[in-house]
Amino acid sequence: MEQTTLTRHELPRKLSWLDATMIVVGIVIGSGIFLLPNVIAQSLHSSSAILSVWIISGVLSYFGALAYAELGAMMPATGGQYVYLREAYGPACAFLCGWTFMLVLLSGGIAFLGVSFSIYAAQFLPLTPFTSKLLALALIAVLSAVNYVGVRESAVVQVTFTFLKIAGLLLLIGGAFFSHASAPAAAAPAARFSLASFGAAMIACLMAYNGWTYISFVAGEVKDPARNLPRSLTLGMVAVMALYVLANTAYLKVMPIPQIASTARVGAALAERTLGSIGATAVSVTVLFSIVGAINGCILTAARIPFAQAQDGLFFRRFARIHPRFATPAFAIVLQGLWSAVLVISGSYENLFSYSIVAAWGFYMLSVAAVFVLRRKQPALPRPYRMWGYPYTLGAFLLVSLWFVVNAFITAPGPSFTALGIVGAGVPAYLLWRKPAPKPQSAVGRPVTSDQ
Repeated sequence: MEQTTLTRHELPRKLSWLDATMIVVGIVIGSGIFLLPNVIAQSLHSSSAILSVWIISGVLSYFGALAYAELGAMMPATGGQYVYLREAYGPACAFLCGWTFMLVLLSGGIAFLGVSFSIYAAQFLPLTPFTSKLLALALIAVLSAVNYVGVRESAVVQVTFTFLKIAGLLLLIGGAFFSHASAPAAAAPAARFSLASFGAAMIACLMAYNGWTYISFVAGEVKDPARNLPRSLTLGMVAVMALYVLANTAYLKVMPIPQIASTARVGAALAERTLGSIGATAVSVTVLFSIVGAINGCILTAARIPFAQAQDGLFFRRFARIHPRFATPAFAIVLQGLWSAVLVISGSYENLFSYSIVAAWGFYMLSVAAVFVLRRKQPALPRPYRMWGYPYTLGAFLLVSLWFVVNAFITAPGPSFTALGIVGAGVPAYLLWRKPAPKPQSAVGRPVTSDQ
């Protein structure tokens, strides 16, 4: 009886298009744009190649976002990606996706970002190894508390810190463009280029664009989702791509490629050269703002996965409960925060997070392919938004994703097979929960109002 009651409850729709857009931008832009240009410059040795790989990776990520826009407008339910996989392939595939994201990828990401925050904060505070972990735990606890008391409060934090990180990035970019500093002319020898090196650089770029899928987890809380989900994904990804390309143009204007390749903290080096020591400090503060926004976005979205699974009877029922006052999946938020804290304390977050990336891309590929599957499986269902460029944009994303996953198994078989093992470990858990579970309540074709 309790399970039937739980499946009828939905989280209120309180997120505007701006909130949803800031979730996309806030999660995608982390510390990657300040650090990854170093990795990419080690693979590519010409400005045109470097800018091309950022643009191509952004366009391909945008193609994936278009698929999520169609699915989200058609199935605007809490759990997003989990729901798409359930409707296209069945509950087993959806459960394994939720298992991987909930226990490893998102919680590991939250822990990783929390520790990264304390590392950057050490530039301003005298931190010991103990107080550094304490600061990471405190940040996770504070942001979990904000998400506990309301999605509107969480959205305010998200919008605020995302605007701050954008402002910091624009300061860095503007400082480079208006500075008289410029990179010396390139030497005469032609730049080396190969498809293998371009592919290695693209992997780094795709990692920098990772996170746009997370907005799907809160699709059930977005107002007028048929309109606002496609809008937020489009605006968010276009804004991210523009900032990434402008930032790399700024790096290339001021620093020669060999110097970029040999500099670990490219953003700080650029700011110090164009804005002085105060510029380097501003970049460090921007990175802190960026990390806060990314952690808050991950906490906001991640708790919705066990919430959706529990409503299907595929996780502990208590995770499906909605707080009577705050209208949030409060229990799921608390347990997620505690699990992330365990990963911080144990130090296992980094390996778990890196191992699960290849699994995540496998699920992204399946989710985008769900557009094709559901158009044939349920062609008569209303689709308020249809993926632009279908089937070519869908095919391009799937081909690159397949290459990404296969390349990971070839170049890094250890972590890749570990990721496969993490996903496989969810099979016994699924079999355990499947037996008493009622038939999942379909999210397809469910009427949705903007103030639901």
